[in-house]
Amino acid sequence: MNIIIIGGVAAGTKVAAKLKRDNYSHNVKILTKGKDISYAGCGLPYYVGNVIEKQEDLIQNTPKRFSDLTGVEVLTEIEVTKVNPEAKTVEALNLATNESAVYSYDKLIIATGADPIKPPIEGIDLDGVYFMRTPEDAIKLREAVDEGKIKRAVVVGGGFIGLEVAENLRAQGVNTSVIDMAGQILPGFEPEIASYVDNHLADHRIITFTETGLEAILGDGKVEKVKTSNRTMKADAVVLSIGIRPNTALLDGSGIELAPNRAIKVNEKLETNIKDIYAVGDCAFVTNIITGKGAYAPMGSTANIEGRILAQNINGGNFTYGGALGTAVVKLPGVNAGKTGLTEDGAKAEGYDVETVTTIMEDKAKYYPGASVFIIKMIADKATKKLLGVQVAGEGNIDKIVDMAVMAIGLDAKLEDIQNLDYAYAPPFSTAIHPFAATVNVLLNKIKGNMVSLTPREYKEGKADGYKIIDSSIVPKINGAPYVDISKAHEELPEFDKDEKLLLVCDKGKRSYMLQQRLRDFGYTNTLVLEAGTMFNELK
Repeated sequence: MNIIIIGGVAAGTKVAAKLKRDNYSHNVKILTKGKDISYAGCGLPYYVGNVIEKQEDLIQNTPKRFSDLTGVEVLTEIEVTKVNPEAKTVEALNLATNESAVYSYDKLIIATGADPIKPPIEGIDLDGVYFMRTPEDAIKLREAVDEGKIKRAVVVGGGFIGLEVAENLRAQGVNTSVIDMAGQILPGFEPEIASYVDNHLADHRIITFTETGLEAILGDGKVEKVKTSNRTMKADAVVLSIGIRPNTALLDGSGIELAPNRAIKVNEKLETNIKDIYAVGDCAFVTNIITGKGAYAPMGSTANIEGRILAQNINGGNFTYGGALGTAVVKLPGVNAGKTGLTEDGAKAEGYDVETVTTIMEDKAKYYPGASVFIIKMIADKATKKLLGVQVAGEGNIDKIVDMAVMAIGLDAKLEDIQNLDYAYAPPFSTAIHPFAATVNVLLNKIKGNMVSLTPREYKEGKADGYKIIDSSIVPKINGAPYVDISKAHEELPEFDKDEKLLLVCDKGKRSYMLQQRLRDFGYTNTLVLEAGTMFNELK
């Protein structure tokens, strides 16, 4: 079988290698316009910060090494310009010789990925403007830093790559600011989690400016200033990380159906609307596991999964790709953050009867050296108790919380299904009741009415107005608030009326919940627990 793959990197090389591994008789050919076919795109910011020291470590496979290993024919610097489904051919231009060629196929796999968005603004082509999509981008930026050319940088875009670049520039001694036209950094995260991370970045001298659009890059031949919608900032470099656009212009006129963002629509078998043409990776538009609706999931992890499934199907298998959850994790100075599934607002928009809880849990036994906490927000459907999403931030290994949620959501689990499983425990790794399971317990308590609480979002929205704050911490911490020590509260509290509105606040929320239970037994009818306590909320 004659199989052509347009594009390499994650998806293209994965499907090619699996095709040949399982059926070496295939004639598999990769056509790619770049000189590299497989590189560590997600590792580029860490090369800038000298965490990854060597350039060659960014290149996962050279074309020759990949070809020798797999038997796949690799043609670099070949740009496919047109796809002809009826003739089963693709037209291409050799970028080195400027010669045209036509390649025929039995099966065509489109793995063209996506390119960084380059806004049409003044100064976009000045020396000192960088992107972060290929090894060359990272190499050029690090060279400029190493040569002392960059003292002040502005990163445009507060997503994962933008923030990772900011972290690594700051670690190299570059004064770094981040601007983003959205109302928060970390798109797709809950606003309260994004705000928590934002505060940590400020503590590490990375200042973010949200609701701030890029209007122009100013300078005489090189970057000198950045003009934004709010102010003008001095800078020696600008790193643009404002998103990506599926690389699908070559499909114009082919009849292949595209999504509104110009990603290629595929079904659960990664087939396009045209027979024998498939799409995988950052150029493909897949589905969301929970909603069944179209989703764009440009991640190296999903690209590899899609590539493997597609190769097996072409080789006679009958596998389906269930879709993505928008899972992601990011390492930042002083804090890591991760997410999967639906946000609170996203779940409500899908018609779910949403209940959420925000907890603060120890990430390991609190007496063990290096112990810290996880801030976990969990989203579920109140009626069915189906887990819908999780977001987490903390210094430790937040990825394990995210991955546990991925497994639960992927298997359509209800909260009771994951409440009492035999999770791993030892003091260096976890708490006796795993922080994930403990959060499930708290959410179930809330759904069942055993805990009546305010979320951090509700508190910020003013839903505690009219309530008297009661400090229920281990020791008094809230200035001006009456203090109740639960270890001494063994009878009614005469200083409070039983129908008085009382907001119970402690460090993390646990002691407040215990006090609420106690007061309920004493006949107090109007108490609320502030979820995540003073460690997460800024008291008014």
